[in-house]
Amino acid sequence: MTDEYKTITGQTVEGYYTEKRSKFLAFAHHVESVAEVKELIAGYRKKYYDARHVCYAYMLGAERKEFRSNDDGEPSSTAGKPILGQINSNELTDILIVVVRYYGGVNLGTSGLIVAYREAAADAIAHAEVVIRQVEEVVTYSFSYPMMNDVMRIVKDMSPRIVSQTYDNTCEIKLAIRQSEAEQLRSRLKKLTFE
Repeated sequence: MTDEYKTITGQTVEGYYTEKRSKFLAFAHHVESVAEVKELIAGYRKKYYDARHVCYAYMLGAERKEFRSNDDGEPSSTAGKPILGQINSNELTDILIVVVRYYGGVNLGTSGLIVAYREAAADAIAHAEVVIRQVEEVVTYSFSYPMMNDVMRIVKDMSPRIVSQTYDNTCEIKLAIRQSEAEQLRSRLKKLTFE
């Protein structure tokens, strides 16, 4: 199992394609939930109320199992699927691509539509900054205050991200670390308890 995935950075990027006077405006967003996706799509439908179609596709999660595409009135599989195809061929996740179409008065036919939506999505991805992120796991460890130096030595050595820490009679630290290293971190911390 890999503990890395590819996504795009936070800023919105745009792509553009035109064919027989029809304009295809593409927008790529970094997203992390379906609620975020719905909010963005509603915003595009409102902003581009005069456009003929607002089609989209998204992919969520490091496993890339949660996805959806929508043709928004275009012939079946001519808009959402080609957009999703671009997300897949670039192996991206946590991404939403919306393509707004302004009809130019000339029908493009199914193959023409597929090419147009694919190219608009590809152009948006081409303008995006693709980053590789790690799948993290959070390890929580409780310990007595005198063990602080030993715990911090492991933290310094393995470089997990400190999510939260409380220091009281019993201390607790939450550490986020790359999934493939979580078990090693757990066992090293556990050893401290029995030393």
